[in-house]
This record gives sequence, structure tokens and C-alpha cells, in this order.
Amino acid sequence: MANPDLSSPLITSDQPEVFISIDDDDGDDSVLDNQDHHHPRGFEFDHLNPVNPFGFLTDAEPPVQSPTTVDPFRNDTPGVCGLYEAVKIVICLPIALVRLVLFGVSLAVGYLATKLALAGWSDRHNPMPQWRCRIMWVTRFCTRCILFSFGYQWIRRKGKPARREIAPIIVSNHVSYIEPIFYFYELSPTIVASESHDSLPIVGTIIRAMQVIYVNRFSQASRKDAVDEIKRKASCDSFPRLLLFPEGTTTNGKAVISFQLGAFIPGYPIQPLVVRYPHVHFDQSWGNISLVMLMFRMFTQFHNFMEVEYLPVIYPNDNHKQNAARLSQKTSHAIAASLNVVQTSHSYGDLMLLNKASELKLENPSNYMVEMAKVESVFHVSNSEAVRYLETFSSMNPDSSGSVALHDFLRVLKLKPCTLSTEIFEFIDVEKVGSINFRQFLFASAHVSTQPLFQQTCELSFSHCDADGDGYISIQELGDALKPTIPNLNKDEIQGMFMFLDDDKDQRISKSDFLSCLRRNPLLIAIFSPILATT
Repeated sequence: MANPDLSSPLITSDQPEVFISIDDDDGDDSVLDNQDHHHPRGFEFDHLNPVNPFGFLTDAEPPVQSPTTVDPFRNDTPGVCGLYEAVKIVICLPIALVRLVLFGVSLAVGYLATKLALAGWSDRHNPMPQWRCRIMWVTRFCTRCILFSFGYQWIRRKGKPARREIAPIIVSNHVSYIEPIFYFYELSPTIVASESHDSLPIVGTIIRAMQVIYVNRFSQASRKDAVDEIKRKASCDSFPRLLLFPEGTTTNGKAVISFQLGAFIPGYPIQPLVVRYPHVHFDQSWGNISLVMLMFRMFTQFHNFMEVEYLPVIYPNDNHKQNAARLSQKTSHAIAASLNVVQTSHSYGDLMLLNKASELKLENPSNYMVEMAKVESVFHVSNSEAVRYLETFSSMNPDSSGSVALHDFLRVLKLKPCTLSTEIFEFIDVEKVGSINFRQFLFASAHVSTQPLFQQTCELSFSHCDADGDGYISIQELGDALKPTIPNLNKDEIQGMFMFLDDDKDQRISKSDFLSCLRRNPLLIAIFSPILATT
């Protein structure tokens, strides 16, 4: 929600006023408009819709964002394509067997060395003793053998790592599972990893020896604890330098997606690292390809190219020392410029949507990415909430382009064709093409649900529907409440809406049922607007 002091225009007039502050190094980005929300750049507003069925909540319409054509997660060669690649795989099969043996032996030796280094050591608060770190050199040598087995006989490096006391934190783009292996061999850093990695066989043991900082990306408390731990370890030269992948997931290397702020909140100098995988026939990114297939393709290449570039250290400005967003922007821009790729507002949430769309067997799953970092900043919609909206949208039978027609929209929300239901659909259909896509559905739903009066309006609607005040809405009460909005409702249509609002399916609509359903389907609040108009 926007700051109340900025929610109204500074100058009132009949025409929309827009005030934009020019971005510079010493000022914060800001855009003031006459909408209810603070919308970052990239969002525009459509003022052509003549009827707003949610006018009782706000006069503002949902923001419009042009869809991006970039898919930062897709691997270009998930399968074997072309005669050359097929012949090469056949020729390399004997080599692959040798590489597989080398991989297995190196992994086993490294694991045993790590177990020895960790034996009897349970202190996770202080740095690992030097003699244990020396044992870990065996594991580091084994990781270089593992890289060799994957076809990285040589790795090109450009630049040098800064001293630990100058840049205690390093950040890198994340394309494959290869980078963590390389960085462990090259720098032996402390890493920040998901809690789920601790349970991985062999790998979990090795990352524990790296004095890993665990984080649950879905827990705010866990993220805060991780930031505190990053700050504590970065401030002590006895700990290894810290390595973070601020994108939070792997990409195909063709874009730099939004950065998480964990590496930048402590305010220490940052050294960006850039990883490239030049290729012609085999894309080494970990996108829409299984781990087993990716490893097999690596084993059956003559050589896999990898380049690592150490960029200049980025220092926080004195007057922006605590501005993590500013430091993050500088770092992401440096990495994107070095890679010569675009920056997007995609995030891990988009990967969740992509995977969910694939799970739901929707055609062209990339149509359902919405650049979640930007959506979250505007609407404060969590990744799990966006996935829930996608589940609702998928039940509307979107076509191959990801579009939904009016009748499917009404069917899922149990709405009867009428003036109001058409107005709700047109409110979403900002492009006025007669169909809606997931991006528009998500924006409209989130726009309505994040209005300051939404929760109060839902509670007021329930009170007026519950005519006898017994704490429940009966079918008769629901039918009476909907008559002014949706005329000529028959018994089956009322029953359908009743079952839809009955969240726990106990044949009665409690206040909890009512509010829960409207939180999941906020667009339905419009059908109670005549009730509110009479209060």
C-alpha cells in the first residue's frame, strides 16, 4: 500500500497529473500519480474503460504492463537436435563412461575427506579450525576432477578476486549447477543455500563444511536471520568470504532477473562475478531439462566451454550506505552490462508459475510468467498467492495463447451473463479484445484485493446478506441479496453460487467461508455493490 502522504495528487485538476523525479545517484526513484497505489516504471494505466464495477472501492483501474518476450529460464537445447550432435554423442559414449567413473571416484573421495574434516566438530558459530580446512583441500581437488569429468578441461578466467578484507561478499549470476562446484574449488567460500539442500545426500555434507547459511525463502523470519548471519560472517575476516546468487534460481544466462537483497542489506563492498557458457550445439543452462539429461549431455561433449570474469568491486556510497536496493541495482547493472543482456523483473515466483503451468499441462507455459518482482512490489502479492490465482485461471480453459473467453470466465466464478458480469470481464480486459490473459486476471484481482477498503467491504457485505443475524447466510438470504445485482437468477444458479461461497462445504455460509472465498476470488465483491450503495 502506498504511503498515505503520497496517495493523493499534489495538485487537483480535471486532468490526470503525473510528477516524475529525475533519477540520480543522490536521490531515490519516485513516481507520484493520482492513483491509489505507487506504481513503478513499466506500468501504465488504461483510462478508456467507461464503467468501473469496483467504483465503490476505488476509481483507479488496474495497471497495464506489456508482456515481455523474454523467457529467462528456457534451455535452448533440451533434446538432441541434428545429425552432428547425435554422432558426437555416439562417439563420446566410451569417453562418457570413463568420465562417469572419474566423477564417481572423485565424489566418493571428496565425501570421505569432508566427513573426516567434520568429524567431532559441532561448532557452527565459529570459523572452522585451520587443520580441518587443510583436509578440505582434498575435497577441493576432487571438485576440480569433477569439473574435468563434466568436460571442463580448462576454464577461462578474466580478472582476479579481490582480497577478502576488501570485498567480503561476492555475488554471481546463476546458470547451472556447475558454478557452485567451480567456486568451491576456486574460492572455498561460505554460501547461502536453501534449507532443503541440507538433506541432499553427499552434497548436504559438503556444503555443511562450507559453513553454509541456511534460509527458507518462504519465511520472513528465516530470511531476516540469514541476513543477520551474512552480516556477522562478513564482518569477521576469520570466516571465508561469502558467495551469494542473488537471482535466487538458475536462468539461461540470456537475461539478469531481479535480485534478492540479502547480499546487499549489510552494506559491505560487493565483487560481482560473471559466468558464461559459450556454446553452439549444447546449452548448458539448467532450465527445462532434467538433471540426469543435463549431466548426460555434459559427459558426451568433447569439451564444454566456461568463462569466469571477476568484475571491479562495487562500493556503497556513503550517503546510501544502508540503501540495499541502490547497491543491488548497481551490481545487477554491472553484471548485465558485462554479459550484454537485458535486465528483467522476473523472479523465483515466475519459475513457480512456469512449473505450475507445466504441471497443469497448460500450453506454452511461458505465457504465464508475469515478472513477479514488479507485481510483488506493487500489490504485495506473494508467490504462493500468484500460483493460487493461476490454478483458478487454469480452470477457465485458456487456449494455446493463454486467453480466456467470457463464457469460461463466468462459468468458473459462477456468474450469470448480465450487465454487471460483463462489466467485470471488461474491467479485466483492458485491451478490449474480448478475451483476458493470466497477467490481466492477476493484476485485476490483486488490484481489487489490495484496496484499503476491501476487507471492510467484505465484512459489511456479509452482515447485510445475513439478514436474520444468526451468523450464517442461507440460500434464501443469498438469493435476496443478489437479486438487485444479477436479475432473474433461478434456483440452480443461486445454489451454484451458494456452494461456491460455502468454503468448507458444510451446507451453510459462515463469515469465515464468505471472507475466505472473496480473498481467493476478490472480483466477486462487485456483485454485492448495490447492497453497499444503500448503506
